[in-house]
Amino acid sequence: MRLDPDINRITWDIALMSRPAALQQDWSYGEAVTALGGKVRRVGILDGNTLVGLAQFTTRRIGGVVQMALCTRGPVWLEDIDPAGKAAAIKALRKGLGLGWPRLTLVSPDSESADGMAGRSRVMTGHSTVLLDLKQDLEALRAGLEQKWRNRLNAAEKSTLKIQQNGTKLAQYRWLLDTEEGQRASRGYRATPAALVPAYADARGDRNSVLILRADEGRAKTAGMLFLVHGCAATYHIGWNDPSGRASGAHNLMLWQAMDLLRQRGVVQLDLGGVNTVSGAGIARFKIGTGGRVVTLCGTFH
Repeated sequence: MRLDPDINRITWDIALMSRPAALQQDWSYGEAVTALGGKVRRVGILDGNTLVGLAQFTTRRIGGVVQMALCTRGPVWLEDIDPAGKAAAIKALRKGLGLGWPRLTLVSPDSESADGMAGRSRVMTGHSTVLLDLKQDLEALRAGLEQKWRNRLNAAEKSTLKIQQNGTKLAQYRWLLDTEEGQRASRGYRATPAALVPAYADARGDRNSVLILRADEGRAKTAGMLFLVHGCAATYHIGWNDPSGRASGAHNLMLWQAMDLLRQRGVVQLDLGGVNTVSGAGIARFKIGTGGRVVTLCGTFH
C-alpha cells in the first residue's frame, strides 16, 4: 500500500458519489474546517495503481509541541480490503502524512470491526449512531418504523402542522443556527460550531448540499431540522422544536418527509447522529424508532 498526497477533489467527490461515507470524510467538510481556522490533510490510498481508499485528517498542535492528526470515521475503503491490507495502509498513514516529530496519528474507523487495527492501542471507545437505509422504497421505510413512532407520525400528518423547505441562503436559515446555539448553551452540551454549516454550503457550492425543513403552526415556527448532504449520503445535523412542536410530533413528520426528499436527491444512507441512552434517552429512542441500524464504532486507535 502507498499514499497519494496529491489526490484531487474531482477524484475524491466522484468516489463518494457511489460509496456512502461519514460527513467527516467529505472534501467539503475539510474545506469548512479550514475556513474556520482548522488544518486538514488528505491522501488517497493506492494498491498498485488502483485507488482503494481515502483518508482525511484534521491536524493540530498539542501544547505547541506535539503534532496530532486525527482521521475521524475513516479511512473510507473503496474496495474490499482484507485486514492485512488495511493494516498496511494504516502503517503507511502513520508514516506518510509529512508530520514532523513529535507526532501522534490517530485513526477512528467507520466500522464496528477493528480490522486492520491489530497491534494498535485503543485510546478511546467508539460512539454509537443510527444509519437509515434510504435505498428502500417509502412503503418499506414506513413498515420499518416502530409502532409508537408510526402512531406519532400518523397523528402529525392529521394535525394542522405545515412542513416546508426553508431557503438555503444563510439569511433564510440563520434563525435555526441561532436557536441551536441558544439550545446548546441552555442544555450545556457541546457540538460543532454553527458556523460550520454555511462554510460547508459554500465549500460545496450546491444548494442541494443542505436540506432545511421548518414546521409551522399558524404563523409560528414550532420546529426545525437541518441535514447536510455529502456524496450519496446525508447526516442529520441540527434539530429543534418547542413544546408545541414536541406535543404535535413535528419531528416525526419532518424526518419522514426528509427521508423522501433525500431519496429524491440520490441519497442512499442517512446518518441520524450519535445516540446516548443515558443522558439523551429521549433523543436516542426517537432515532432508534425510525427502524435504522444502530452501529457502535470500534473506537480510536494510535
